[in-house]
Amino acid sequence: MTDFAHPDVLVETTWVADHIDDPNVRLIEAAYDAENYVSGHIPGALPWTWKEDFQHPLYKDVPDKEGWESLLAGSGISNDTTVVVYGAPSKYYATYAIWLLTVFGHQNVRLMNGGIEKWTAENRPVTTEVPAVTSKAYQAQEPDWTIRALRDLVHESIDDSSRILLDVRDRDEYRGEINTTWKLPEDGGQRWGRIPSAVNITWSVVLQDDGTFKPVEVLQEVYSSQGVTAEKEVIPYCVIGGRSSHSWFVLKYLLGYPRVRLYDGSWLEWGSLIGMPIDK
Repeated sequence: MTDFAHPDVLVETTWVADHIDDPNVRLIEAAYDAENYVSGHIPGALPWTWKEDFQHPLYKDVPDKEGWESLLAGSGISNDTTVVVYGAPSKYYATYAIWLLTVFGHQNVRLMNGGIEKWTAENRPVTTEVPAVTSKAYQAQEPDWTIRALRDLVHESIDDSSRILLDVRDRDEYRGEINTTWKLPEDGGQRWGRIPSAVNITWSVVLQDDGTFKPVEVLQEVYSSQGVTAEKEVIPYCVIGGRSSHSWFVLKYLLGYPRVRLYDGSWLEWGSLIGMPIDK
């Protein structure tokens, strides 16, 4: 793990167990919704969900600065709190939380390697008790949109040799053989296929059987073999930005790629736009 470009962003389950009562550490369970949280979570963890916390309450976008400040303050997080996020069960909602934390400038961010599955496989404790939290003052930075790609930039990037579009969905989604709408049936009108010129590296190929990350030399080969190299600006996408945030995390923090932008609109947006090109 020390061979990763930024090994300090990744912590093991042993580290979390050692810091579970640390008042300067806030543990966050990130998921699509709170279903798994209520059935059992790591003691002291609070739930953040893509469905509620990672969306603007009025329009289709990420939270604004004030909304993000409210979430962190209400979670008992101050600007100097170390925030440790883990996925339950899907690991990519944790990396989406880390992407948002990075957008709004939180400095002390960690991902628990292996997620809840590794924690429970080691017979570590879980609880259904929701911890009592005292709100704290929190001041977010102005958002850093250099790690985000909007649709116009994505469109400009098609066949641009200085950029690479990275489709991290499963192979049959990439080929347009299925249209995954996940838990969003209201968006079933999307077209099937992929963004032209995008290469396909499924998000989960970077994980070992226990859900932890593969060694750095394996990760380097996974991406470089498909032309996803550090001198290019890389724009990963999936359906709603979750799986692609996982690839964003690997490229930015584990491999140290200097220019990685998450297209969080992803296929949910692209496949519903009028006039945008699609390949199969």
